Amino acid sequence: MDVSMTMWVLTILGLCALIAVDFFIGRKPHDVSIKEAGIWTAVWIALAVLFGIGITIWGSGQAGGEFFAGFITEKSLSVDNLFVFILIMAKFSVPSHLQQRVLLFGVLIALVLRAIFIAAGAAIIASFSWVFYLFGAFLIYTAWKLVKEAMSDEDEDDWDENRLLKSIEKRFGVADRYHGTKLFIVQHGKKVMTPLFVVMLAIGMTDILFAMDSIPAIFGLTQDPYIVFTANAFALMGLRQLYFLIGGLLKKLVHLSYGLSVILGFIGVKLILHAMHESGLHVPEISIPVSLGVICGVLVITTITSLIASKKQSEKAALEAAEKDAAGSEDAGKTGVEA
Repeated sequence: MDVSMTMWVLTILGLCALIAVDFFIGRKPHDVSIKEAGIWTAVWIALAVLFGIGITIWGSGQAGGEFFAGFITEKSLSVDNLFVFILIMAKFSVPSHLQQRVLLFGVLIALVLRAIFIAAGAAIIASFSWVFYLFGAFLIYTAWKLVKEAMSDEDEDDWDENRLLKSIEKRFGVADRYHGTKLFIVQHGKKVMTPLFVVMLAIGMTDILFAMDSIPAIFGLTQDPYIVFTANAFALMGLRQLYFLIGGLLKKLVHLSYGLSVILGFIGVKLILHAMHESGLHVPEISIPVSLGVICGVLVITTITSLIASKKQSEKAALEAAEKDAAGSEDAGKTGVEA
C-alpha cells in the first residue's frame, strides 16, 4: 500500500486514542468479570474487522487479505503468549485486581518493542532480500521447537526467572508484599521495587521473545510496514481482556502448540519460496488467500481436536476418581466387617 505520512500520523494518533481509552477502562484496579472481558474483546475484534474492511475498500483486496491473515496469525500467537502470562502471574501471586494493570503495561511495552522490530525488519528487508531465507529458517526452527516442547513431559506449570531479572531484584531489592499500584516504596530507609514492578519487568522481557517469533511470521505474509504494524497493534489491543475471558479455557487448548507450529512452519516455507523467487528461481509462490485459508483451517481443526481431547481427559479423570472412591469405600466396608 502507498501510505502517506499523513495517514501514518492519523493511524498512530487513532491507536494512541484507543490505548488511552483502554487505559481509562483499566485505570482503577478491579476484578474483571467474564461479561466485561467478553464485551471489550468483541469491541476490539470488531474494530480490527472494520479497519481491515477499510483497508480493503480504500486500499485493495490484496492489502485487506494481508491484514486479516496477519491479524489472525498475530492473535493466535498472542493467545499462546497468554500461557506464559498466566504462569508469571501465578509465580508472583499477583492479586486478581492488579492483574489488568500488569497486562496493560505489558501490552504497551509489546507495542513499543514491536514497532522497533518492525522498523528494523522493514529496513533490513529493503536492503537485503536474502534475509527472507533467515526469517524462513528461523520460523521453521521455531515450529520444530514448539512441537518438541509440546511432546516433552516437562512440567508446564512452572516458570523460572531469567538471570537478568534475578540480578535486577538482587541489585535494587524487592518489597515483601504488594503495595497497591505503587512500583517503588521506601523500606528500611532504602528505595526498593514492589513485586508489581518485578512482574511488569518479567512481562516486558517475555515480550521481547514473543516479538522475535511474531515479527518474522507476519513479514512472511506481507512486507508492507503499515499492514505489519497495524495488524500487530490490533492483535495486541484486546489481549488484556482476552486474558480474563479465556484464562480458564487456555488449559483446554492442549493442541494449540501443534497448530501454531504448523502455521509457523507453513509461513517459514512461504518465506523461503518467496526468497527463491526473488533470487530469480522459477518456484511457485503461496498466495494470500491460500495462506489465510491454511491459517484459519489449522486453527479451527486445532480448537476442535483440543476440546475433544480435553473432554476425554476430563471423563477419564472423573472415571479414575470414581473408581478410587469405590475402592476406598469397599476397603472401609471390609475393615468394618472384620472389626
